[in-house]
Amino acid sequence: MRRSVLLTAVLAGCTAALFLAALRPTALAHCEIPCGIYNDHLRIQQMLEDCNTIEKSIAQIQELNTKSDAQSINQMTRWISNKEEHATRIQNTIAQYFMHQRIKPAARGTDGWDDYVTRLTQHHAVMVNAMKTKQTVDGAVAATLRESIETIGQYYPDEHDHGHSHGG
Repeated sequence: MRRSVLLTAVLAGCTAALFLAALRPTALAHCEIPCGIYNDHLRIQQMLEDCNTIEKSIAQIQELNTKSDAQSINQMTRWISNKEEHATRIQNTIAQYFMHQRIKPAARGTDGWDDYVTRLTQHHAVMVNAMKTKQTVDGAVAATLRESIETIGQYYPDEHDHGHSHGG
């Protein structure tokens, strides 16, 4: 009985969090003017940071899973919502920034076709892996997301890095 009350409370909290998140306006990864101001490497770093947050959320959800007090249920609901939000950010960055603006189409049969299809497939994999992190609390799924982000990261090196480090 107590476990069903816990599950009901978590589901109700998740539903409310998702409803509220859906009402909140979403910022695009960048404008679509085109303004000529791009920082592709920064977008990759932001997605890796989102992945860090997803991994932390999964760990916290797993830790709180054995508790049934109100505070733990509240915290679990917040971690679930947080995981969803950061996965959605990754999906939006891929769709709104990379797919719309950075992956240049090539006609079938041209020299660029194979590269275009490869990049499209790899970027799509990031979106699918982000979706999968919403569906589970398996750390291996988040690791696969990280790997897929790192795979596309090869196309977007840090053009501001000249062999020196910043900070301590």
